Amino acid sequence: MPTREDALNLLKEYNKNPALVQHGLQVEACMQYFAKEAGEDIETWGVVGLLHDLDYEMYPQEHCHKAAEIMEEKGYSKEIIRAMMSHAYGICTDIEPQTAMEKTLYAVDELSGLVNACVLVRPSKSIMDLSVKSVKKKFKSKSFAAGVDREVVKKGAEMLGIELDELIAKVIEAMKERAEEIGVA
Repeated sequence: MPTREDALNLLKEYNKNPALVQHGLQVEACMQYFAKEAGEDIETWGVVGLLHDLDYEMYPQEHCHKAAEIMEEKGYSKEIIRAMMSHAYGICTDIEPQTAMEKTLYAVDELSGLVNACVLVRPSKSIMDLSVKSVKKKFKSKSFAAGVDREVVKKGAEMLGIELDELIAKVIEAMKERAEEIGVA
């Protein structure tokens, strides 16, 4: 199986936009946090987070489908490819998240983007002083980070069987742990 370094290099090969690479790193951080909490394989969950939008920049019309081809060629497991595909369930794939890893990716992808946007508008430009309350306020404002699908976030929390506030708190915590590396310090 390809390593984490291989995955990061692959992400950078297909994504020249630094914001997309940063998003991959942020979702990786969230996935690893949740994997550690659940006693799951941290590296595998992290790679899924890192590569979930692998094809987004170069092949937006074939999102997930092109990534599956690329990942298969590079030797990624069916489990990792299926998890990557499941994050776009109901959007551009019909692969419903079933495993804990798939449900987590579905839940944290959009939300990590919202949390990142919240950080960018803070006077401190840091996640270190970001509260759940602040994220909830922005979550309710449909015009803020309008590209973030709030229904997907809510559905993700339901899939994980946790309250939205708890999901937000965990995503903030996950991103805080690697704040420097993922651009939210």
